[in-house]
Amino acid sequence: MDQHDEQEFAEYFARRQDAVRRTAYLLCGDWHRADDLAQIAFVALHRRWRKIRDRAALDAYVRKTVVRASIDESRRPWRRERYVEQMPEPAPSTEGIDHQVATREALLAGLRQVPPRQRAVLVLRYFEGLDVSGAANALGCSEGTVKSQTARGLAALRAVLGEEVNVHG
Repeated sequence: MDQHDEQEFAEYFARRQDAVRRTAYLLCGDWHRADDLAQIAFVALHRRWRKIRDRAALDAYVRKTVVRASIDESRRPWRRERYVEQMPEPAPSTEGIDHQVATREALLAGLRQVPPRQRAVLVLRYFEGLDVSGAANALGCSEGTVKSQTARGLAALRAVLGEEVNVHG
């Protein structure tokens, strides 16, 4: 890449790195893995920077790369989550913490227990604000798949949280 392209990429990276990292965290539930996923996405973008003509599509490209990397990582044998009867250490008490923070933590904990593809759909739809077609494009699947994965993901999240989750979209 020439100096101008490097400068453009650096500016884009500086503007979007926090948002991409947050999305990656919502997908995987671990800040260290989120850093890895964001890095994978930005390295892929850097490699293709000169070939991308539509600069307005950069966010969509990075988002799609993060989602796919997250799903790919979850399929690797050493990344599979193992469920145990008892937590290795007690969960921190939420007493005295603002209700909104406690609710957010419960939601994030519940989201980590939803299967990766359904989690990806929920994050894209409700945290990234994409509509059905935008999520389908990001995931490389049909709109019907997004709708069914959304329904299944919300049902799984409701089951994990043990209460009705009111999400409109």
